[in-house]
Amino acid sequence: MPRGKAIVLAYAGTHEHQDNHHMILKPLGVDGREQAARLIGRKVVWRTPTGKKMVGKILKPHGNRGEVKAYFKPGLPGQALGDYVEIL
Repeated sequence: MPRGKAIVLAYAGTHEHQDNHHMILKPLGVDGREQAARLIGRKVVWRTPTGKKMVGKILKPHGNRGEVKAYFKPGLPGQALGDYVEIL
């Protein structure tokens, strides 16, 4: 599967609890759960404004519209919300 991009939508969790390590991503060009399931195990990279790379991994699909849940250690900062990540 070729490289792609995804948009960081939100932190995973409930209204009362935010999990800083798990992020919800929307891969560009992926519109269904089956397509999203093919991305499981792929690495994701977010570049900070200073050029540092933060690497995560896609864990599972999230919902039926192609979103995925990814794990980052350390967790992404709030400035990553709405930004692009690269899917390797």
